[in-house]
Amino acid sequence: MSIHEIFMPALSSTMTEGKIVSWEKSPGDKVEKGETVVVVESDKADMDVESFYEGYLANIIVPAGESAGVGAAIALLAETEAEIETAIAQAKTLASSTPTPVASTSSSPAAPIPTGSPVAVVENGSNGSQGSGRIVASPRARKLAKELKVDLTNLSGSGPYGRIVAGDVEASVGKTTKTTQPTTPVVPAAVTTPVTAPAPATTPVVPAVAGQTVPLNTLQNAVARNMVASLSVPIIHVGYTITTDALDQLYKQIKSKGVTMTALLAKAVAVTLQKHPIINAAYSNQAIVYPSAINIAVAVAMDDGGLITPVLQNADQLDIYSLSRNWKSLVNKARGKKLQPEEYSTGTFTLSNLGMFGVDRFDAILPPGQGSIIAIGASHPQVVATEDGMFGVRRQMQVNMTCDHRIIYGAPAAAFLQDLAKLIETNPQSLTM
Repeated sequence: MSIHEIFMPALSSTMTEGKIVSWEKSPGDKVEKGETVVVVESDKADMDVESFYEGYLANIIVPAGESAGVGAAIALLAETEAEIETAIAQAKTLASSTPTPVASTSSSPAAPIPTGSPVAVVENGSNGSQGSGRIVASPRARKLAKELKVDLTNLSGSGPYGRIVAGDVEASVGKTTKTTQPTTPVVPAAVTTPVTAPAPATTPVVPAVAGQTVPLNTLQNAVARNMVASLSVPIIHVGYTITTDALDQLYKQIKSKGVTMTALLAKAVAVTLQKHPIINAAYSNQAIVYPSAINIAVAVAMDDGGLITPVLQNADQLDIYSLSRNWKSLVNKARGKKLQPEEYSTGTFTLSNLGMFGVDRFDAILPPGQGSIIAIGASHPQVVATEDGMFGVRRQMQVNMTCDHRIIYGAPAAAFLQDLAKLIETNPQSLTM
């Protein structure tokens, strides 16, 4: 007799529990090896989870719309139809000995992932293969590879944890379908199928109503955990006033080419960080960790509540036009809950901009694992005293930086802001080079 438990996988390093968006199979359905069984909502995105084994989905322990901790059993898979009844009986035993699936995030640590034979997990391996030599690819990628006569063993996977997705197959033959965008090849194919679409019945956007108590969604719970963790860090706030006339003029000149103000600010911050590596560093176990890259995370508010920070990786190395294209792609993926873990968890410095709302100034909360975050307010016309002793009107914005005071002190923070102001005020054209 072979009955396997399907466990809630860890889709990111910070994930403690996941929410079942939808089951792609019903009890009694045949499950092929490598076939998508369930779509799971982690703290940041929806991701499809595949089966390691062939068999029959015998029993669903955690139904769609409910949550379970990482490593918890969410279903049972029987290798033969004759074993389905036995699996159902086993599921009742599990249900009586396992805590009820939670609807909101618990503050307790994640359950360890069992070391037995988990059926559904997110694959590892940059070339889409496991140590056993099995190729890890999405169902759509396998079908496409068969049609195009592509050998999957020669491909590198760009999907979550190295899984081969349809975009990898198309790229290998130089083919791009109408539904595949070149800027977003890492979106798991199964996530875009009609089955996994918005799932309004299980994850509705609940309007605010007077007197109503609305539970936090998965993303809001993740934000809440991060904010509480930030309270244990001693911080320092440093502010600066920056004149933006030259930057505003540059933006008007290149806006028609697809450049966004967010990309300009991220690029300015990234270039300045090159001169101030301590501002890009983080504290860890009585040591200073200097990252090998400058990755700018930018805060984005989600329509259904919560906050996510897509990451512009190597922002100092990319030209402003590529950076803007990357940013637009990241925002679209964030809104569609299709960001991959490396696209939201690799930031080394965070930028939060509320200038579009007319906010004058604000202080941002330091994200866990980073040393600094900068909060940018709106640019307003101000009457100022000029260098020649006269009065003039200049557009100015307030920026406030929050730093981990264990490694970043007032003087280094002030020096960084001073150089950032100098770049924006006197040489913003260099951001286009």
